[in-house]
Amino acid sequence: MTLIDPVDQAKAEEQGLRSRLESFTGLGDESATFIRILAHAPGYAEAIWDAMAEALFEGNVDHSLKEIIRIQLAAKAEDPYFSSLRSKRAIEAGLTEERIAAGQGDFANDPQFTDAEKWALEYAHRMYRTPETVDTAFYDEGKTHWSEAQIMEIGGLVAIHYGLQVFMRTLS
Repeated sequence: MTLIDPVDQAKAEEQGLRSRLESFTGLGDESATFIRILAHAPGYAEAIWDAMAEALFEGNVDHSLKEIIRIQLAAKAEDPYFSSLRSKRAIEAGLTEERIAAGQGDFANDPQFTDAEKWALEYAHRMYRTPETVDTAFYDEGKTHWSEAQIMEIGGLVAIHYGLQVFMRTLS
């Protein structure tokens, strides 16, 4: 149950949100609750979902890694809604609940993650918890694993998804 009622599915479709509703189901919420809540302001629903989807599903960073980061952030935001969603595409690619849990645990010492993945998970953690530690030395280390475009892709994912997960938490 949410504090703001989701817009009826048919009304959201009338507002031109059908493709966004269908796209959102790729995260495992067939009712597209988040988009239907945002549908009270259709232009915002379009812009916000387009940015969220671009950050999660597109780009040159592995989608499954981005999905682990998204869920890590949702857990930190204490958002039960986004914490429970799972990307169908990532699951089909082999992402497991064990790997998702490892991404929320002691990932820095977990041999299942590459050094590049550990850096990305640490980046997400630091951006939320200790942004002052994301300094020149940290970015220099990141550049040994990722291109600057990929670093911006990871950072954009964190900024967009964490902020919207905090927002959703306030609606639950």
